[in-house]
Amino acid sequence: MSQKGSAKAKTTKQTKSSRAGLTFPVGRITTALKRGKYAERIGTGAGIYMAATLEYLLAEVLELSGNAAKDNKKSRIVPRHIQLAVRNDDELSKLLSHVSISQGGVLPSIHSALLPKSTLIKKASAAGGDSNPSQEY
Repeated sequence: MSQKGSAKAKTTKQTKSSRAGLTFPVGRITTALKRGKYAERIGTGAGIYMAATLEYLLAEVLELSGNAAKDNKKSRIVPRHIQLAVRNDDELSKLLSHVSISQGGVLPSIHSALLPKSTLIKKASAAGGDSNPSQEY
């Protein structure tokens, strides 16, 4: 009896994401790149590279946002935590400098001119400066 029919190995389909070891959908991102007409031709690795980059950036933002939520004793990340995380990180702040996060608020800071003078003198003396803040020539 012939074994041709039963000898065929059943091939299971693997997604491009699973082959690349990513969570983000490589196929969907590749399709978006092609539809966006960013270039005439899109290479095979472009979608993988883009998906990996987006996945890394999102993981970084989520990690920092989770830390900000923990600092505020919250278990849920809200836009305020994302804003604090992004603006306190130099590289992410530069990357997202022209992005406004809805319901994010602003970073807490007090301008030095608004601080009481006694606080300024104490800071200057603690830093090793004279008690007189004027400069000598």
